[in-house]
Amino acid sequence: MKYKMFHLVIALGLGLAGTTTVSAETLLLQGATVHTVSGETLSPGDVLIKDGKIAAVDKSLSAGDATIVDLKGKHLYPGMIALDTTMGLTEIDAVRATDDTREVGDYTPDVESWIAVNPDSELLPVARGGGIAYFEPVPQGNILSGQSGLVRLDGWTTEQMAYKKPLALCLFWPQQGLNTTPKEKYSDPSQWKSLDDQDRARREKIREITEFFDQARAYAKAKDAATNGIAPPLKIPAWEAMLPYVRGELPINIHAEELRQIKSAVNWAVTNQLKIIITGGRDAWLAADLLAANHIPVVYEHSQAEPARDTDSYAAQFKAPEVLRAAGVTVAFSIGGAWLIKNMPYAAAQAVAFGLPEDEAIKGLTLYPAQIAGVADQLGSIEPGKEATLIAVDGDLLDLRTNVKQMWIAGKPVSLESRHTRLYEKYNNRPKP
Repeated sequence: MKYKMFHLVIALGLGLAGTTTVSAETLLLQGATVHTVSGETLSPGDVLIKDGKIAAVDKSLSAGDATIVDLKGKHLYPGMIALDTTMGLTEIDAVRATDDTREVGDYTPDVESWIAVNPDSELLPVARGGGIAYFEPVPQGNILSGQSGLVRLDGWTTEQMAYKKPLALCLFWPQQGLNTTPKEKYSDPSQWKSLDDQDRARREKIREITEFFDQARAYAKAKDAATNGIAPPLKIPAWEAMLPYVRGELPINIHAEELRQIKSAVNWAVTNQLKIIITGGRDAWLAADLLAANHIPVVYEHSQAEPARDTDSYAAQFKAPEVLRAAGVTVAFSIGGAWLIKNMPYAAAQAVAFGLPEDEAIKGLTLYPAQIAGVADQLGSIEPGKEATLIAVDGDLLDLRTNVKQMWIAGKPVSLESRHTRLYEKYNNRPKP
């Protein structure tokens, strides 16, 4: 009896999981201003969706047996992709039980962030209502915090939501600054270190990172040698997780803000022939030529921040994306954290106000994140053959007054209801005195 019940439960579970793979309805999105991102903007234009994919994009398409969706007066964009966020991993800072952003230990490459995403988080519908269709939950930590994935904002379970796993290895680069405060002015003299001691400490941290990667390479070589008749090494989860990164198959997401951090990280990556992304990148504009020369993209998070130094222009961070773009660096936008990620378009808009071309800002929200995540063949622009993940908005995407009116993920319409909209309806319909 238990045996039969077990198989019944498995069958029901498979049936439930299969509900997300049902072919989407054939749709013709008609009359919108279509921002293809990778090509020309069609005003108006039509988009034909079949089986969750974009079948055709043109100024005018025949409906055939497709259901027509009238989008006259609206703008159609690809769904946005939010990189580097803790959304889905945390809910309320003050409630420890809702925070699953980090594990214990400095080196935990086998941590997989997408597994910890809470599908019932109230922050996910809010982001979706802002036009974000995919996001990258990033594990936090001291040094090597684990692996991130790309998660779809649609689905009942983490298995259904996970789109690309893994996406990148997350490495938080050690601070490279030196504290020049004299010992007599230190708040706790016992914690004071000389400049030489501080320099030795930071060099030691980088040496430890290098040694960890060297050991991972040795494990990879032992695995490769096993194909030639040599006994394979014992399977170790941490080293197994490192394989695609030391082999150059996937990028390492290096979190670095200050100029010395960025230069140190780039030099380390070039020396060790590793593929990296700079995330955060507060001072990336000061190393624009170095980043461009090594084809390193930046996930920039400071376009609305104050200047880092009193010697910087008030607009240094506002102008940084354009400085990077002009040098030839690919720039994607993010805000980080979990609660403000819905405001990502406004971070891009700030950069436009200080010189960044508008089409580059839109790419920084859609196509460039898709390229950085390695999914540009499926997401990030409105092209035939790509996934039909789209948003219809009532104005310019970068305009604060614009609202997302409809969203499709893989060709299926998804709800834009959130806690925000429910509270709006509740208090908008309150009894009037």
